[in-house]
Amino acid sequence: MGEVVNVIVAFAVIVFIVRWATSGKDAPAGTGQSPSSILGFRPKNVTPEMLDTVHNMFPDIPSDNIRYDLLRTGSVQQTSNTILERGFLPAPPQPYYTLYPRAADRAPPARPAAPAAGPSTKAKSADSLIARYHLQDRVATASSSALASPEEAGGRAVWEDSAEKREASLRERKANMILAARERLLAQQAARAGTSS
Repeated sequence: MGEVVNVIVAFAVIVFIVRWATSGKDAPAGTGQSPSSILGFRPKNVTPEMLDTVHNMFPDIPSDNIRYDLLRTGSVQQTSNTILERGFLPAPPQPYYTLYPRAADRAPPARPAAPAAGPSTKAKSADSLIARYHLQDRVATASSSALASPEEAGGRAVWEDSAEKREASLRERKANMILAARERLLAQQAARAGTSS
């Protein structure tokens, strides 16, 4: 009987020593707990590339929410599917912030700067709706009378017999709406110029 007690005590001491020796490796600085005990699950390895991939696809989702879900799933695909299914990711619990400081405290990821308003403005003006839909000849021959309302500009939608006729009808209605919008814009600009002078 005495030998059984000695074996149990020795086993308990060994278990205690092993737990004490291994708990220091996983614990973050300043706490005595491991990340799995703080978060309630064993966190997966999350690389900055994984975080950037999901954040680039869904820039409106906070980085902390993305990181927390990646820690749980370990998969960019599962996190993306969760966002697509729900439309959001739940916010991480408060203990998460003891391990990972808030993303707002760190510098935001570098984004490409907005282009200067020099030569790019000329390129954008060349790629207007008129140029994109090849309406230059219709602008030159367009009458100065604008259509009364956007409904008239779009015309009446009629279901055509063939797909080609429906496509041509849609193109014509789209062209009419673009030209009518242009006429309204020019009229607004002329009215502003008239009131300012």
